[in-house]
Amino acid sequence: MLGIPVVAPDGRNAGRLVDVIARLAGTADQTASPTWHPLVTGLVVDFEGQERFAHAYELVSLDNESAELSVDPGDLGLFERRPGEMMLGRDLRSRHLIHLEGARLVRANEIELAKVGGTWQVMGVDTGSRPVLRRALPRRFRHLVKAGRVVDWSDIEPFVAHVPTARLQIPFRKLRRMHPAKLADLVEAASHDEGEEIIRAVGADRELEADVFEELDTEHQLEFLRARSDDEAARLLSVMAPDDAVDLLTELDQERRLPILQRLPPASQNKLRRLLSYNPETAGGLMNPDFIAVPASSTVDDAIKAVRSSPTPPEAAGVVFVTGDGGRLEGTALLVELLRADPTESVTVAMRPDPASLPADADVHEVVRKMTDFNLAVAPVVDDDDRMLGQISVDDVLELLLPSGWRRQYGMAAPE
Repeated sequence: MLGIPVVAPDGRNAGRLVDVIARLAGTADQTASPTWHPLVTGLVVDFEGQERFAHAYELVSLDNESAELSVDPGDLGLFERRPGEMMLGRDLRSRHLIHLEGARLVRANEIELAKVGGTWQVMGVDTGSRPVLRRALPRRFRHLVKAGRVVDWSDIEPFVAHVPTARLQIPFRKLRRMHPAKLADLVEAASHDEGEEIIRAVGADRELEADVFEELDTEHQLEFLRARSDDEAARLLSVMAPDDAVDLLTELDQERRLPILQRLPPASQNKLRRLLSYNPETAGGLMNPDFIAVPASSTVDDAIKAVRSSPTPPEAAGVVFVTGDGGRLEGTALLVELLRADPTESVTVAMRPDPASLPADADVHEVVRKMTDFNLAVAPVVDDDDRMLGQISVDDVLELLLPSGWRRQYGMAAPE
């Protein structure tokens, strides 16, 4: 449609179509339901070298050949962006978008419009290569090239940081429902500015932001932390899992480590200082100091209540460690075994005695052998007196063993 003649009420061609304007979801006067399609609110018309605004209700007809208006383009006011509006050609076409279902970046090579009832709506985008071919052809032959891969708008999230009037937009409502690992893939595949927009959008949920940061490779973690103040970096590290936070802290420039560490809450700071005392490629350096432990005198119900009340993340709360005299580790109880046991029985009924534990100075190979030999999803780390120091989960080991940049190597984060 871009460049088609704009027809005045008397039938003469009085300008050309410069752009189509649509209102984004999430603004004050629109809902953001999953099936919502942005409404076309108007056109930008070139009249004698000036950009004029034609409201959608002044549009009589619109197709690939012409746009007919109910008013003369010369009587239209000058175009001026309004909050929450996006220019489909200038702001959306040929730019990256997020394809939610595939968790990939795609390009809006063509934007599909449809008239629904009495309104024009943005129905989807064509992410294939056919629109590029269509635009290369003379206009009279373009109808011969059919649409390619059209993605419904409900499965699309646009980037809006480059749109001057999109500040009222609440970006990425749908994106926040994605798994942090998929969000991290998108950030790594995007440009720096696009990645920043994704991270800012999920930043309203501090735990989600931390989860995304934990999934990023080291290069991207450092890239985004360099743009943050020491206070902002400390806020982020305080929400991350301690083992991931200390790994990131050790990668920072030396002059930033101590100032950021000193800005952490006392509890977080103490955990990270303890972890910093271990070699990062030993059990002590790999472990998470957050775990759930109960005395051997506890009942099954006591252990389950400890799980319920613990702030330990779900992925680290599948095992309850049972301790005896002096806090020594006596056994482990899987959460599923606790749920199957009689709540009034002793926790030792559900406990596996003689746990396969690791000393803090065990190297990575010993960690892998022990977890493989004993089929452990979680391995306890103990001091010389068998007191619990932390736990290592299998994903911590896998992350260390996988090659750097493995997501990009296998095409998981590549844009279409």
